Amino acid sequence: MKNPDAFYVGYHPRMPRELAPFVRNAVLLLLLGVAALAVVVPVLHDAYPVALSEWPTQRNFVGILQASPAPHLVVARPGTGSDRRSSRYVLVGQGKTGPIIDVSGLDGKPTRVRGWLVFRGAQTLIATVSAEEIPATESGLPVEPGGGESLGTMTLRGEIVDSKCYFGTMRPGNSKVHRGCAARCISGGVPPIFISRDPAGNEVAFLIVATDGSAVNQRVLHLVAEPLEITGKVVRLGDAFVIKTDPETYRRL
Repeated sequence: MKNPDAFYVGYHPRMPRELAPFVRNAVLLLLLGVAALAVVVPVLHDAYPVALSEWPTQRNFVGILQASPAPHLVVARPGTGSDRRSSRYVLVGQGKTGPIIDVSGLDGKPTRVRGWLVFRGAQTLIATVSAEEIPATESGLPVEPGGGESLGTMTLRGEIVDSKCYFGTMRPGNSKVHRGCAARCISGGVPPIFISRDPAGNEVAFLIVATDGSAVNQRVLHLVAEPLEITGKVVRLGDAFVIKTDPETYRRL
């Protein structure tokens, strides 16, 4: 600058000639920096997995309702003959609750459930509006679903989250930033799940129940979103996993 003492006062109509190039260059650099950040930050940021809620779009789902290990609907996948398979959709309420329906009265019966889907990949639940028994021929399943396949005792590391938010209602639906919301959902009856990783690094969700198959919601509230190690018997129900374990044996990492 030819005149280092040049000074601009806001009420003057023009900026001193010596300051104009500096301000112009500074503004251009700032604009370029903002544009660069807009491109670089999304690339560096971890993208959320595909997890969606279809609210408020409601649909009807038919299948066999099962009350345990958590209320869920066993629905038929497309296919015929020996290739027919089933999927299990966990049932929750419309808010931070479990399903507000008579689950015990429909246990093991062909049922039509109305609600909206919440899903994360193959992990799916229905925010239930209503449920009613239907004729067996309408369920889409040739036989009643079995009790699952025992995979033995496993020790897992991960964290407890609520299934409704994690499957798609909230993003992110896990870690300490979501702890308060998850605790509210679980205390209201939303089934808790344990998120762990397989040897390849893929996330796997395990529905958590007590060793006798009963709910553990109120017993795990103080452990939600904490890094944990748990041990229990794992059962595979179609494309879903259940771990039967005693919350008193959970170990904080």
